[in-house]
Amino acid sequence: MKVKPKIRSLITPLLLASCFSLLANASYAGTPVIKIDGSSTVYPITEAVAEEFQKANKGMIRVTVGISGTGGGFKKFTKGELDISDASRPILAKEMEEAKKNGVEYIELPVAYDGLSVMVNPANNWITSMTVADLKKIWEPAAQGKITRWNQVRPEWPDAPLKLFGAGADSGTFDYFTEAMVGKAKSSRGDYTASEDDNTLVQGIATDKNALGYFGYAYYAENKDRLKLVAIDGGKGPVLPSEKTIMDGTYQPLSRPIFIYINRKSADKPEVKQFVEFYLKNTPNLVKQVKYVPLTDQLYKLALEHFNQKKTGTVFGGEAQVGVKLEDLLAKEKK
Repeated sequence: MKVKPKIRSLITPLLLASCFSLLANASYAGTPVIKIDGSSTVYPITEAVAEEFQKANKGMIRVTVGISGTGGGFKKFTKGELDISDASRPILAKEMEEAKKNGVEYIELPVAYDGLSVMVNPANNWITSMTVADLKKIWEPAAQGKITRWNQVRPEWPDAPLKLFGAGADSGTFDYFTEAMVGKAKSSRGDYTASEDDNTLVQGIATDKNALGYFGYAYYAENKDRLKLVAIDGGKGPVLPSEKTIMDGTYQPLSRPIFIYINRKSADKPEVKQFVEFYLKNTPNLVKQVKYVPLTDQLYKLALEHFNQKKTGTVFGGEAQVGVKLEDLLAKEKK
C-alpha cells in the first residue's frame, strides 16, 4: 500500500527528528556525567571550572551545575544524588546526620574566600556605612512589619520606605548573614524579597532607590555600575569588602570561606577525581576571573592532599562559624 503524499510529508520530518534525537542521545551514551548543585555564591567558580574542564577533555566528560542554594544542594547531596555540592557555609549538624543516615561520607574542600556584601541603590545618598547594630535592627525577626522606613533605623535617614532584598532560606548566605548580623542562623524577618538566585537580588536593588540587600562579593563586582557598596563597621570602624580586606580578615564579620563537598564514593570515580584535581589546580586563576578571593597556595595544596587522602568529615563542627580563619581551624585540627 502506497503512502499518500500528504501523510508522507508529515512522516518524513518526524522520522528525521527521531533520528536526530537518537544521534544526540547516542553521542552522550557512555559519557560520564558529574552532577553538581548547590550555592549560587559558589556557582560562578564551579561553572568556570566546569567549562574549562570540559574544553580540556573535549567533551568526553560532562559536568552539570545547578543552583538550588546551599541548603537545597545539601538536601540532594546527603541523599546520595550528587557527586559534588557547592556550599557557601559549612555543612550543618542536621545535614551531617542525614548524610550518616544515608551512608554518605563527604570530603570538605575550601575553594575561595568571599566577602558577603551589603548593597544599596546608587541613588541612595544618605548611606556610606552601616554598623552591625543597624543591620540587626533591620533584619531581626522583631523588625518584621515594624521597621519599614529608613528613618526608623536612624532618625537622620529619610522618611522613605525600606525595600529589602536578601537570600532565600535554602541559601548558605542566609545562614551566614543571620548568624553574623542577628546572632543566630536562620533568625530573620520574613517580609522581604528573597531568592537563592543572586541575579534576582541585583535586579531588585538596581531598580529601587530605597532598596537594601546582601549577597556575595562577586555579584557586586560584576554589577558595580548598578549598585552601591556599603562599608560595614564591625566595631573597629567602617570597612569595605575588597580582595585585601577579605583575605586579611579585616572585613568582619562578613568574610567567609566557601566550599565544595565531594561524595566519598564519587571520589573513587576516575572522572570525579580528575575534575576535583583540575578544580583545585586551576581555581586560583579562575577565582580571580569571577571576582572572588583565592586562598593561599598552601591552603590549596592542603585541600588537594585532603582529597587525595580521601579525608572525610568537617573541621567546623556542624555550624556556620562567624569570623574564623581557615588557617586557624586547620592548624587546630593538626594538633
